[in-house]
Amino acid sequence: MSTVQKRKKATNNSNEIVSDDDKNRKNILKKESSQPNDSIGLIILKGILTLIIINFAASYFLTETWIWGYEGKYTNWRNWIPRKEIIFTEEELAKYDGSDPNLPIYIAMNGEVFDVTGGEMYYGKGGGYNFFAGKDASRAYVTGCFQTHLTHDLRGLTPQQIEDLNNWASFYRDHHTYYKVGRVVHPPIDPNSPIPPPCKDASSQKS
Repeated sequence: MSTVQKRKKATNNSNEIVSDDDKNRKNILKKESSQPNDSIGLIILKGILTLIIINFAASYFLTETWIWGYEGKYTNWRNWIPRKEIIFTEEELAKYDGSDPNLPIYIAMNGEVFDVTGGEMYYGKGGGYNFFAGKDASRAYVTGCFQTHLTHDLRGLTPQQIEDLNNWASFYRDHHTYYKVGRVVHPPIDPNSPIPPPCKDASSQKS
């Protein structure tokens, strides 16, 4: 091999070494440049977690609850359980009137059925509102006639009374203990049947 050829080969080898060194430097620079980004992301994550912990701690310290005293449907774990809506007949719904301790207690309002077992002291046997259990007594909620208006018949009610009934339904939908389980299907009301008469003294019928 001539001297010129030897020099060319040496030059090529040195170029290859330099090329490998460049690659190594680039890889090192990439790793170094990615480290600050990873660190920043970790710092942000730690900051968010710290703020969340401080928020819960402050809430418990000031209100003795973890979420600033809020109680509603979002804190009711039963609303997070997927369930199939149950369809009741009036006869089936009547079984859940609190008389059987092995069954939950249901009430209905404008066709919607709610589980109120959490309020057993009110809706259970002997409770002050037990007359609502096992039936759709929508009319009584807005008239206060707890003896003669325990019916779903809403004929003759004013728009304001209908709005009041919707507010009652929202109360049960958004409750932190009660929750919706299904609907009750009522037979059609005979339009020729008499409308439930008004109470003479609704206040005297309240429990």
